Amino acid sequence: MTLTDRLDQYLQTAGLEAVWFARPNSFAWLTGGGDNVVDREGEVGVAAAGYDGDEIRVVTDNIEAPRLRDEELDEGVPVETVDWHAESLADAVAAASPTPAAADFDVPGFDSVDPTRLRQPLTDAQVAQYRELGRDTAAAVESVARSVEPSHTELDVTGVLRQELESRGIAAPVVLVGSAERAQSYRHYTSTDTELGDYALMSVTAQRDGLHVSTTRSVAFDPPEWFTERTRKAARVETSALAATRAVGQAGGTAGDVFEAIQDAYAEVGWEGEWRNHHQGGAAGFAGREWIATPGHGAEVALPQGYAWNPTVAGAKSEDTHLVSDDGVELLSSTGDWPTETVSAVGYDLELPRHAVLEL
Repeated sequence: MTLTDRLDQYLQTAGLEAVWFARPNSFAWLTGGGDNVVDREGEVGVAAAGYDGDEIRVVTDNIEAPRLRDEELDEGVPVETVDWHAESLADAVAAASPTPAAADFDVPGFDSVDPTRLRQPLTDAQVAQYRELGRDTAAAVESVARSVEPSHTELDVTGVLRQELESRGIAAPVVLVGSAERAQSYRHYTSTDTELGDYALMSVTAQRDGLHVSTTRSVAFDPPEWFTERTRKAARVETSALAATRAVGQAGGTAGDVFEAIQDAYAEVGWEGEWRNHHQGGAAGFAGREWIATPGHGAEVALPQGYAWNPTVAGAKSEDTHLVSDDGVELLSSTGDWPTETVSAVGYDLELPRHAVLEL
């Protein structure tokens, strides 16, 4: 089913004539990767993309229209322009759209639309973009990870990671660098001036063309004896989550069903209840997580779709973004140059190579 087929179905079901998207991720989703962001702190971009059952078109102001036409949109996408001083984007969309209509931002008189379900599953074109983003993200993270030293601070490494990602046209909503000291104390090790010490975890969520990839790499200088083993156990939980994702998706189940498999996997590896200390991830795509799984969560497990599971075990972590489909489980955030270890899922007949600890 194409994007417009999906939207046609939505418009018919909701009894609407048009739907509009101005939040950056959904603008990119509808326009094939177009970027409507100028100010990264804003929740709404500088342009809105809409669909009225006939065509996709864009509304923006006269400042942004030339750049969007030249650099962000496919040839032939209509761009309707208003003077920057004349009215707000919401007012411009309201004037341009047939009604009744919905939008993912506040437009007077419009219904609200949650784009999360519309963005799943991924299309073939999006999967191709996703593969490129996954490779580029892994290349950036691994190049930095191979160069770190125990005396480097978390902030030192964070700055270089952001530079490597940005140089590849990748935005970085999340960059976390955890030293041995702080990774044992906090699951979200926001970077400080603490030196890396005995080992380090580098976790990023990266975005390009609206798509998001999450990945973690672990490096060790003089790690505790337990570090490699805990990383392996986290990887086994992650593999179990991926196996369950495919099985549940094929059976038409829910995120809560996958979460049960995650709980079982933690118990099997000797860390029952460890899931309580950190969220375990979930569906990825046009958000860092389209949804985060919880016990009993009713979200549909769509295939094919990106999934980023991120189990942690007391100072260790395993995290990558995979494409899960009827055909299998494909690792996206990989270069093929990092050491791996094959681990088996709990409760499923699946083995996957998972990124191991790199000893420096």
